[in-house]
Formats: sequence, structure tokens, C-alpha cells
Amino acid sequence: MIPVKLLAEIDRMAQEKRINRSQVIQNAVQLYIMEKNPSGLQEKLRVGYQIMAELNLKLAEEGNDEEILADYERQLAEAE
Repeated sequence: MIPVKLLAEIDRMAQEKRINRSQVIQNAVQLYIMEKNPSGLQEKLRVGYQIMAELNLKLAEEGNDEEILADYERQLAEAE
């Protein structure tokens, strides 16, 4: 059972971030798991940085291409 004070804090965070209680708890559990398994987080970061490096290089070489920029923004959103 979750203590009343902790639930109140979760609810405060949920209201502040405009999400529901379940989302706050899900985010907390995901962070806890990533913290306890740092090699998994490091691998995700490594892959993410490689993907973003390729996109950044394309943007730098090709200039302001709308399709590349849209792809870049889509991959950024997926990384979150």
C-alpha cells in the first residue's frame, strides 16, 4: 500500500505536469529501472547519439531540407 503522503506528492506532480497518477508512477518506475540497469541506459544513449549524429550531419550538409528536418524532429520525439 502506498502511504497517503506519497500519494499526495504523486498527485501534486501529476497536476503540475498535467498528466495522471498512473503516468507519474510509470515514469518513476522507468527511471528506477534505468538507474538499476545502467548498461541498458548507456546502450540506448549510444544508439540515440549515433542516430542523431547521422541526422545532424545530413542537416549540415544539405541545408534546410523540410523532409530531413521533419525526420529529425520525429526521431527526437521518439527518443523521449
